[in-house]
This record gives sequence, C-alpha cells and structure tokens, in this order.
Amino acid sequence: MEKKTNKKETCAVCGKSFLPQDLIPANSIRNQLTDLIIGDFPGWNKTSSICEFDLGEYREKYIQKILLEEKGNLTALEKEVVKNMRNNEVINRNMEHQLDHDWSWGERLSDKIADFGGSWTFIIIFGVFMALWITGNALVLLFHPFDPYPFILLNLILSTLAAIQAPIIMMSQNRQEAKDRLRSQHDYKVNLKAEIEIRTLHEKIDHLLTYQWKRLVEIQEMQMELLTKISKKENK
Repeated sequence: MEKKTNKKETCAVCGKSFLPQDLIPANSIRNQLTDLIIGDFPGWNKTSSICEFDLGEYREKYIQKILLEEKGNLTALEKEVVKNMRNNEVINRNMEHQLDHDWSWGERLSDKIADFGGSWTFIIIFGVFMALWITGNALVLLFHPFDPYPFILLNLILSTLAAIQAPIIMMSQNRQEAKDRLRSQHDYKVNLKAEIEIRTLHEKIDHLLTYQWKRLVEIQEMQMELLTKISKKENK
C-alpha cells in the first residue's frame, strides 16, 4: 500500500517549507499587498506563495502605510490598533471594570461625597439643619443663645463645609474626566479598527470580484474553444 505524501512548498518571503494548504498563492493576494512584497522581494511572481505569518506582517505594513499617508504620524493608540489587528485581538471590551479598578480609597470616597453633596437628600437635610439652627438661636434660646444673630458660628461652619466640599468635588470631577478620556480613547481605537477593516474588506471584495471575472472570462474562452471544436467535427 502506497503512503500518501504531501509535497512541501517554499514561502517566497521567509524561505521556509510549508504544506500547500498553509501557503497563500500570489493570485489570491490583493494588489496593494503585492506591491509591498515586490518592493522587498523583486523575484515575486504569479507562481509564488507566502505563509500566513509573513502575509500578516505585510498586512501590518500596509495598515501603517495607510495611517501614515492620512495622519502623517502614528500615535501610541494607532500603533496599538495596528498591533491588535496583527494579532487578531478584540478591542471592544467592557471598560467599566478597568475604570473602577485602579482608583484609591480616597478617590472612591470623594465620588460618594460628591454624589451625596449634589443630591436633593443633602439639600433637604442641610436646609432642615439650618432652619433648626436659626430657629433655635432666634426663638427657643432667645435669652441664652449659643450662636446669637448674625449667627457667626453658623457662618464658620458653612465656610468650612464649602472649603472642604470644593476640593472633594474637584477630585471627583478629575476622576470623571479621566474616565471620559479612557472611554474616548477606547472608542477611537474601536472606530479606527472598524474603519480600517471595512476599507480592507472593500479591497478584498474588489480583488475577489476581479479574480472571479478573470476566471469567468477564462471559462468562457474554454467553452468557446470547445464549441468551435464541436462545430468543426459536426461540419466534417
């Protein structure tokens, strides 16, 4: 019984041997990638093949080329997007866990205080407190008030509360701004990757349609040749 052997072929870029199913032939690669490959390997032709790893490297170079042509310079976020596309990693993920993970106890407390200070509960409680304070010193404790009019002690408490509350609210706002910045960066990466993939998909479809048209033309030519031969035989 004869053993079936798979003849290995060589990648035109790295020179390593692979099984035929692990290589991508030249006629199935888009023209934009082909131009990059020819720039590095002038010997590339229609009979050449390339492995998945090297093709991924040229896809990454092509994406970087697109971004450089449009933006002139690649930022750290754009480089990260290119890297994620190279490794087929998903960018769109739940950011809330990451946003709530790296904050200190004081920053979390400032959020809670800011939330409470900006609520109707705080306004009602503080309004009731001031009404009781003023009423108590003006009416109940008319002869022996501990804070007589113009309520200097109350003014001191209000000033102290405002002085403490302001930086706490600013800390909470700074943290919220940091969250919004992370969200906007994440949205930018997702949108950029989607835009590049859509553009690449369009190019792949255009290349596939062009390749299919060529194959259809070749099939039609073969059919015409067969019909011509058949008609000649019938005429004899």
